[in-house]
This record gives sequence, structure tokens and C-alpha cells, in this order.
Amino acid sequence: MTTTSPYRTRRRRPRALAAAVVGALLALAFSALPGGPAAAATACAAAWSSSAVYVGGDHASYAGHNYRAKWWTQGENPAQRSGQWDVWADEGACGAGDPGDPGDPGDPPPTDLGRAAAAPYLYPGWGDPPSPSVVMQQTGVGAFTIAFVLANGCNPVWDGESGITGGVHERYIREIQAAGGTVIPSFGGWSGTKLGPSCPDAASLAGAYQKVIDAFGLTAIDIDIENSDEFENEAVADRIVGALKIVEQRNPRITTIVTFGTSPSGPTYYGKRLIAQAEALGAPIDVFTQMPFDFGGGDMYAATVGATEGLNVQLRSVYRWSEAEAYSHMGISGMNGLSDQQELTTPQTWQRIRDWASARGLARLTFWSVNRDRGCAGGGVVSSCSGIAQADWEFTRITAGF
Repeated sequence: MTTTSPYRTRRRRPRALAAAVVGALLALAFSALPGGPAAAATACAAAWSSSAVYVGGDHASYAGHNYRAKWWTQGENPAQRSGQWDVWADEGACGAGDPGDPGDPGDPPPTDLGRAAAAPYLYPGWGDPPSPSVVMQQTGVGAFTIAFVLANGCNPVWDGESGITGGVHERYIREIQAAGGTVIPSFGGWSGTKLGPSCPDAASLAGAYQKVIDAFGLTAIDIDIENSDEFENEAVADRIVGALKIVEQRNPRITTIVTFGTSPSGPTYYGKRLIAQAEALGAPIDVFTQMPFDFGGGDMYAATVGATEGLNVQLRSVYRWSEAEAYSHMGISGMNGLSDQQELTTPQTWQRIRDWASARGLARLTFWSVNRDRGCAGGGVVSSCSGIAQADWEFTRITAGF
């Protein structure tokens, strides 16, 4: 990107107890033998369909769990929409757990970011940043991806600041959290001195990530890996993947996201290599997010769908996932209005992209950026508006419906 856009389960089986002690012991001993009986697991409801309509009380299964609809819904993935205030209620594991079924304990569960699945980028130090709590009130969005964590040596600092606390970035984060929102910090971006090349090894890089996690009590982090210093530097890219493996080991409940560029047909050489290395090094990256823009023009809906389908194919090949499982580990990070290369994404196009991504159960939808989510028809590619005619916060409002 140009300087205009610095961001370029385990299941338990119930054990039946016999009335008599001897009977219980015999049952336990026998169940330990190969082929011994085990209590039947709860049967799975009919598989969830993204095109089906469900009303309150309807049941569906997804990835080895049963879910109950609380109200009318269509196209809302149960694994991603089963939080306290979401449309689905998770009623627990189901099925026999046969190897290869969607609920097999050896398979990674679908990523569940909850309301943070829709988390547009907000840059407190750039482009006339708006009040996040006001944007939340006016759009219904519940999370932001905050740009950007850079480096001072191997220490994390917010862009334009000397540390990670005590400045405008912390003020914005606390405002979001006080309003009940979720914050995902983004490390890296297109420009500036970054942690990946600044830290000498994966352990020290993981330690730098951990400082930010601990400072703000985070549940997810985004590594925006771009440019020749990180994305196209294989040693640094491997260091980042290794660091994320350590972060996941230290923080079992955290969601790790990597965001990177793409071609209209899917990952480039460096994207494919990043995916392959994550699998080879055993780094459990939760969400692979592509930035499907700056292609030089064309139909942005078609290009976004093509790039995303290409990522799906690559993840299925490397991880041996099903199509649905691959989608549940994928994200889209677009650019609202005019891109650096004058590509046009209108609110109508972004809504089509959102609906397509929602219907396929993607884990993440975001765009660059809330700072630019204001109308300025004919304004060009600038930091504080989209360059097109639109209502203020229209892209954020659309994203919030993901």
C-alpha cells in the first residue's frame, strides 16, 4: 500500500453408573477394552444450511455441536453466532465422533470471534479519527481492529507513540472497552519499523506480542504481514509464524489472525508459503485473512470472491480441511470506496461481499478503514474519507451485520 493506506474441543462421553458396585466396576472394566460399549452420544440434528431459514426453537448441527435458534435467522453460522447475545444457543457436542466427521476432536474447531468477527480497522493516529463509542452507537458495530503496533527495538510501540500505554491509542482502546466493545490490535502494516524484523528470534517476538496482550486483556490479535521486510522476507515470515505458535501455547483461548495480500485468484507465492509454513511448524493460526484489492481495477465483487475461493482451495490442500472448515478459518479485509489504485468498492458492492462471506461462514470481515468511512465524492484517495458519495459510517454499518 501507499502511505495513504499504511495497512496494506474436546468432548466427554457420559459414563453410565450401575446400581450395584460390582456392576459398575464390571461396566468400567469392560468399557476399557477395545470394542467395549460406551454410552451413546447425543444425536446430531440436521446439518446447518446457510440458505435455510430457521425460527426460534429450530435445531441444527454444525462441526459436531447441536445449536438451537433463538429467533429468525438465515445465513448466520452457528459456531460464530452462539455467544450470549447471539441468535444461536450452543447445546453441546453431538454425534459419535467418528474419524473424519466434522466434530472429530482431532480437528480444529471453527473459529468463533463472536461480535469481533466484524471488526473494521480504526487508526487513532491518522485520518481525523472519529470517536469509537459514537461510531458504535450509530452503527451497531461491536469491535475494532486498532492500527498499528510497530517497534522500538524489540519492544512494541503504537505508531507515532513511544510505548503502548499512556497515549491516544490506549485512550481509544479504553473507550471501546468501556462501551462494551472488543479490541483487536494489528501488528505491522505496510510501513514503519516492525517487530518481525526487529526481534531476533521467535521467542523474543512472541514476548513482544505478549506485552500488548497483557496490557489490554486481549482475546485476539492481528498480524498484518506486508511488504518486503516481512511478507516477502522468508526468514522473518517464519519467525512470525513461530512466534504465533508460542503465543497460542501461552494463551490457549486467544484467536490469532494473519492478514496478507493476494491476487484475484488467491494467494500468491508468499501467501502459499505462509500457509504451508504455519502447517509445517504446527502453528495453530486461527484465521487467514486476505486483502483483495490493489489489483489495478476491475469488478471488486468478482475479484474478492475469486481471491477468497482461491484461499479456500489452498487451505483445503494444505490442512486437509473440508470446504466448510476452510471457510471457518478465513477472513476478508477490503478497502472501502476508492483503493490506492482507484478501484471502486461501493456500499452496495460491500454488502454483496458481506452477504457472500456470511453465507459461507467466514470467520472475519473487516475493511480499511473507519477513518475513511465518510463521503467525499470526487475527493480521491485520502485518509479521512472514501472518495465517493456515501452516508457517514455506511461501510461500518454494513460490516456490523456480518
